[in-house]
Amino acid sequence: MSLQSVKEHLKKFSREQDILEYDEISATVEQAAAALNVIPARIAKTLSFKDKEGNAFLVVAAGDAKIDNKKFKSTFGIKAKMLSAEEVEHFTGHVVGGVCPFGLAHDLDVYLDISLKRFSTVFPACGSINSAIELTCDELFEYSYAKDWVDVGKDWDASLTDEVAAATEA
Repeated sequence: MSLQSVKEHLKKFSREQDILEYDEISATVEQAAAALNVIPARIAKTLSFKDKEGNAFLVVAAGDAKIDNKKFKSTFGIKAKMLSAEEVEHFTGHVVGGVCPFGLAHDLDVYLDISLKRFSTVFPACGSINSAIELTCDELFEYSYAKDWVDVGKDWDASLTDEVAAATEA
């Protein structure tokens, strides 16, 4: 169901046929990177958080980024509190490991972390634990109906760029 809702969502942009599905599980950043033969930083991981009212919202960040609690609180006015696996599935319609900002079960606010901007293309999941799609950052912003770019990540390697990725992935 979840992969199907993503296909329906991406059909609006004529990109449903570009979803990559593979035999191995890609539920973690490392698994997805191995399945796609890319560096982990290029995996666009979707993180689910709860706001003050108990509603969910999503932050998509590079695979090598962690959430910086101080930046998060400064940006969103709340402490970073991730959803439980059950809440993630309820709000997004996707299982953990396949969460993405497309084909959502509920209308959620989506934000993109600047850690993604160092790459010309990134790979978000597509609603299942063995799917992804290669998108430019502009496409990710458009297709996810993102509200804004935010700076809430830490520990990501700014020296990992398209050039470094190309040399590593070759």
